[in-house]
Amino acid sequence: GDALNMMIGYKLGQEKKAMAEITKTYKAVLPFAMLDAQYMQDWNESWYKEEALWKQIVLFAAIVAIVLSCLGLFALSTLAIQQRVKEIGIRKVLGASVAGIASLVSKDFLKLVFISLLIASPIAWFIMNNWLKDFAYRINISWWIFLVTVCVTVFIAMLAISFHAIRAALANPVKSLRTE
Repeated sequence: GDALNMMIGYKLGQEKKAMAEITKTYKAVLPFAMLDAQYMQDWNESWYKEEALWKQIVLFAAIVAIVLSCLGLFALSTLAIQQRVKEIGIRKVLGASVAGIASLVSKDFLKLVFISLLIASPIAWFIMNNWLKDFAYRINISWWIFLVTVCVTVFIAMLAISFHAIRAALANPVKSLRTE
């Protein structure tokens, strides 16, 4: 029934010698008991195996979520630009620059991206802090992680939106206004 748990330190590189000495001493003291020795590193790896699995699951889910959100943003930008083709054509005829038209179209989407980041960041911080508090050794979540997240998210959003925005800004305004 009762188990005896001990932690024994040894010099690095002396594992086999230390294990032989521990086994010899254990058998001398408790000759009929079984020794179940385990290295702390192996014990730690088995303890955190579930965390490694969760890391893979969350990474996969995050990649799927990013791809789906980029596809959604790409589709929304297509729809928004198709609805504003005539407006973009009139602005071009009146002398608007490609950069001005692209920023006009992108501005609405960037507002939505920043609003979503303002909502998601505190929730992510709260969830991560609650998850990390269960570990013996933990890190604090720094503010710069959220800054990097904002920059990467805005960059990805701009890539998804800018394709359609620049294409609409470079389009011939006569074609878009011909139907009027």
